[in-house]
Parts: sequence; structure tokens; C-alpha cells
Amino acid sequence: MTENEELSGRNGEEINLPDVTYRPGLNKLDSFNWLRDTACAPGENDVVEIRFKNTRKGFYRNVNSLRLEIGDIVAVEASPGHDIGRVSMTGPLLNEQMKRLKVCPAAEELKKVYRKAKPADILKWENARKLDVPTMLRSREIAEELKLNMKIGDVEYQGDLTKAIFYYIADERVDFRRLIKVLADEFRVRIEMRQIGARQEAGRIGGIGSCGRELCCSTHISNFISVTTTHAKYQELSLNPQKLAGQCSKLKCCLNFEFDCYVDAQRSFPPRDIALELSDSKAYFVKMEVHKSLYWYSSDPNVQVNLTPVPVERVREIQAMNRKGKKPERLLHSEGREGVPEPSGDLLLNSSLTRFDQPENKNQQQRHPRKRKNRRFNDKRNK
Repeated sequence: MTENEELSGRNGEEINLPDVTYRPGLNKLDSFNWLRDTACAPGENDVVEIRFKNTRKGFYRNVNSLRLEIGDIVAVEASPGHDIGRVSMTGPLLNEQMKRLKVCPAAEELKKVYRKAKPADILKWENARKLDVPTMLRSREIAEELKLNMKIGDVEYQGDLTKAIFYYIADERVDFRRLIKVLADEFRVRIEMRQIGARQEAGRIGGIGSCGRELCCSTHISNFISVTTTHAKYQELSLNPQKLAGQCSKLKCCLNFEFDCYVDAQRSFPPRDIALELSDSKAYFVKMEVHKSLYWYSSDPNVQVNLTPVPVERVREIQAMNRKGKKPERLLHSEGREGVPEPSGDLLLNSSLTRFDQPENKNQQQRHPRKRKNRRFNDKRNK
């Protein structure tokens, strides 16, 4: 069957192609082309980045010197057959991306871009995408029947329907040789099993985080860095697993974002494990506010009572006095909170929702009742 016959259908009816419009900014791990106004040098379009389902990307060599733009659907080399994907990055920005990922196009053997996708390729590609969810559900049932301790999180069919990638999660090593045979007999395609972690699964599925924005792992994070409870301790966060864990049941990746800032701020801080000795009592450290440079002290080592905020400079001064055998009378220079910086409140804390509304004229408000009374008096008089 030729391509034209395949698109016209058996009875000569035209087949409507699915809507495959590219919408920038609505894709996982989408990149902002901040070098779009930079002219491309000769040879910069020899390599392009191709996006596939979810977060899978790859670099491919444009051997046929095609004029490719971001969003174009192309057919690329695969093993075996060919795959269908979208161009996600070209030009000078791609060179910066390859430098960041330490990819050398001259040393590595990159797969090829065959051509721009034809209507027949797009139609087969869309049919392949429709099979992902039913295949995933059926493969989970098969894995459960075989009593395998694993979870199949996603299935991705190749563009030419000759191969399917099964993404799975497993805590232990799983012998899935029997599973591959059953899946191959069930779906009649070549099977590839690819193990991923909980963070990679969350990035592929996507979702909304506790901050109200899309998950970082599905928008801009491509390399996962280990996160420990030390990151939370340095930022003075409560070690509550429900608040610190993300949708992948692991510690949130955003704990790494401001960690270096907190570490740099605390390098000049005095030690916290030393109690401050006063003339008639002792003060014990409870907590601190890093960016306000405040230590909070309690008069009881076991219970948080009489909490007093003390500036870092005052804490350093008292510790130096204690080392010399001197004991000040008070934590602060005076009984008030002298030297303690005022907390920076929200700018909109005391602002009303109607602060931008134009004020009503009071004279107009007073005239309306008088007019109504005059109208009533005139109505009675006329009667």
C-alpha cells in the first residue's frame, strides 16, 4: 500500500490527521531559547535536540542539512527501525547545552535525522501513543500474575510500532526474563525494560507541588542531586516528613536551591551549643533566624520559656566575656529589644483589597436620602 492509498482509506474517504500543534512552554523540561536573536554560524545546525514522550531527549545529527525549527516533527534513527519526535533545541543554544552536558559531537556516534515526518508517519505515531496506557495497565496485571516485586510506571511505543519501552521501579533486583517473553507474545513488539527511580517517575508523570507550581523535576531539573536532612537542618526547617517529602516520597529537590545561601550566611555565626552564662542564670539556645541574624534563647534547657531574641553580635560578645570569666547581667544591653532588627513584614499585610478604588463622594451619599424624602412628600401632596 502506498502512502497516498494509506491516507485516503479503503472507501476513498479522507483521514483527518490528529492535532499535533506544538505549544512552547507547555512541555516537560522545555528550554527557553534566550539566544534566539543570535545568528547561526555555518555548521551549527548539524546537530539538533529531539524530544520524545515526557522527559526523554536525545541529540541527533542532521546529515541531510534539513531546515529544522523548534517544534518540527521529524523521523529519526532508532534501534531497530525509526522513531518520531519533535525538535526541541537548535542553533547556538544547543552548543551551550552540549557543553553543559559534556557531549562532544565529533567523538560520539550520534544517530541520524532521516527526514521531516510525513502524514503517514504522524498518523502511525498518534496510533502508537494511544496504545501506551492500555499496554501499561495490561503489563501491570501480567507482572502481578508472575508475582514480580516491581511497578511498571509508564510505557512508550516507538513511532513505527516495532518497539516498546517499559519503565519500571523496583527496590531489589528483578529477574524479568519470563516477563519479557510474556509481553512479547502479548503485544507482538520488541520489549525493552528500563529501570528508573522514584524521582524520575515523578518527573515523567508530572503534577503540581505544594508551592502551587508545576514540579521542578518535570520543568527544568535534568540531573538529580542527593538531598539529605542536613539541608533542612541548615535552613532551620522542622524535620516533618510530610512537609519535607515531595510527591515521589523523597525529600524535596528544592531544599538544594537555597542551601548554599544559608551555609554562607552561617559561616560567621558564633557556636550555638554553648550556653550563655549570666550573673544570675543561664540562657540556652533554641532556634535561630539566619537572614535576620538572630539567636533565640530560653531560660530552661528542656522547656521553651521566656524566649528572647538576641542579635548575633551580642551573642559573640557574651561568649567572649564568658571565656574571660565575666558574666553580664542581661542578655541584651537593656531590658527592651534594643539592637534587635525589626522584622520585615509583608508589604501587603495591612493593605485592603479596595485600596485602589476611587473614594465615593460623601455629599452624593447624603443627597440621595433627601431626594427620596422630597419625592415621598410631593407624592402625598399631589394626592
